[in-house]
Amino acid sequence: MADPHRADPHRSAHVDTFAREHLPPPDQWPELLFDLPQLRYPERLNCAAELLAGPPDDRPVFRTASGDRWTYGGLRDRVDRLAHLLTGDLGVVPGNRVLLRGPTTPWLAACWLAVLKAGAVAVTVLAQQRPHELRVICEIARVGHALCDVRAVDDLAEAEVPGLRITTYGGDAAGDLLTRTQAGTAPDRPYQAVDTAADDVALIAFTSGTTGRPKGCMHFHRDVLAIADTFSEHVLKPRPDDLFAGSPPLGFTFGLGGLVVFPMRAGASALLLEQAGPRQLLPAVAEHRVSVLFTAPTAYRAMLDELDAYDVTCLRRCVSAGENLPAATWQAWHERTGLRLINGIGATELLHIFVSAADDDIRPGTTGVPVPGWHARVQDGKGEPVADGEPGLLAVRGPVGCRYLADPRQREYVRGGWNITGDTYVREPDGYFRYVARADDMIISAGYNIAGPEVEDALLRHPDVVEAAVVGRPDAHRGQVVVAHAVLKEGAERDADALRAFLRSELAPYKCPREIVFLDALPRTATGKLQRYRLLAPHHPDADPDPRGDQA
Repeated sequence: MADPHRADPHRSAHVDTFAREHLPPPDQWPELLFDLPQLRYPERLNCAAELLAGPPDDRPVFRTASGDRWTYGGLRDRVDRLAHLLTGDLGVVPGNRVLLRGPTTPWLAACWLAVLKAGAVAVTVLAQQRPHELRVICEIARVGHALCDVRAVDDLAEAEVPGLRITTYGGDAAGDLLTRTQAGTAPDRPYQAVDTAADDVALIAFTSGTTGRPKGCMHFHRDVLAIADTFSEHVLKPRPDDLFAGSPPLGFTFGLGGLVVFPMRAGASALLLEQAGPRQLLPAVAEHRVSVLFTAPTAYRAMLDELDAYDVTCLRRCVSAGENLPAATWQAWHERTGLRLINGIGATELLHIFVSAADDDIRPGTTGVPVPGWHARVQDGKGEPVADGEPGLLAVRGPVGCRYLADPRQREYVRGGWNITGDTYVREPDGYFRYVARADDMIISAGYNIAGPEVEDALLRHPDVVEAAVVGRPDAHRGQVVVAHAVLKEGAERDADALRAFLRSELAPYKCPREIVFLDALPRTATGKLQRYRLLAPHHPDADPDPRGDQA
């Protein structure tokens, strides 16, 4: 069933119409499909109100490693108080973009729900992102308000975004957002959710582009529910007594779905971990009896060596996404735990997973089949389907589609009504889709998408760097690692540690190169084209001998 309506400004609840006005032209949208009955949403829909409705007040919704427990009733009350403050004291109106920044906590989730319930547009960023990155995001989305964990406010303040009103939470200052909610400044009454249209923009999720300039992916209120009503309902199949946990932060749509949207849509609960690397996940799973786990293949590989020290018999569903899941990792996890990893591919442009398989339908070494509600095919560069067994570009369509915020790259991602993910795939004769490689210059390291040109731009901001090139080198543990090549101005010292320190001030840690190679010149053709393949040689004589980097 095709989308019965495109974005209609006359039905919007947005007073600030920036997001709607900057949607791509309708002829650049992918075809949207609503094949499943549950995807035929009403025209008026507020996804935060939908997620908060239903479960009894005393049912748990969020837990923390320190033992805090939030109930659905408590969450509803906090969200309503926050929404009152947003639309009252802070002056947020429907359609305003509100930046959210902080570690993964129940308060960050509550702020996200309050922003959406108030009809504003959530722009959740990573706590790791640096001032330059934050400034660019705010410029692109024209962000006027920010709710920021007090522990993560310094970089945001340093970004010096013109006109940005920053309100902190989690501190003890009189103006702190939580102080105001707990002191009774916010009205102690339910907040009536703004009557948003199902196709009003609810969130803008930023993803790295291969040019280095981030792309803002705009998603509607109905999209937030659609990812739960497709992948979660039909593949993951959560239960109300499930406890979710995982490593991806809420600034990634993988984490937003797996730790907030999916459990709440099922009336279940989530353990929200501020530190969620492989070393923290296993003890948290064992202590809190987590049943549904979301993380990247890198983490599953890393946890294999520690499994014997923890009781993980509570786990019943393990989801892997963010990078390709090797068959060897799948087999090793299955042999050690008896659990079948649910592999999947998703994209920020499409909000969450659209090809996957679970239980007896899993074929190790493949990603899976189209999730119910989604269609997928493999096609050539001209948009024609290729034969089974032949590699080509993965193309998908379903209830959610790519809509970049005022970005000409929309024409690259959407072609002929299909979303072209940038992945090379093979469709096997039995209908399963097998990953081959990335079709662009994106580096995927430990589940993080890293645009080489963005790292290059950061390198070139150093006064001693005159040329830079960044590539992703294959790595057995992380999929790929970022390797930077730099040409310095004459007389400059080749100090890898100093250059790393500079990059840590410019980039999120996971984007920083794990190896820095100094060259006299970058390899180029006679016409000046960079020969990237020559930079992938594993042992270059000028390589920095101490290839340490920040852990993602």
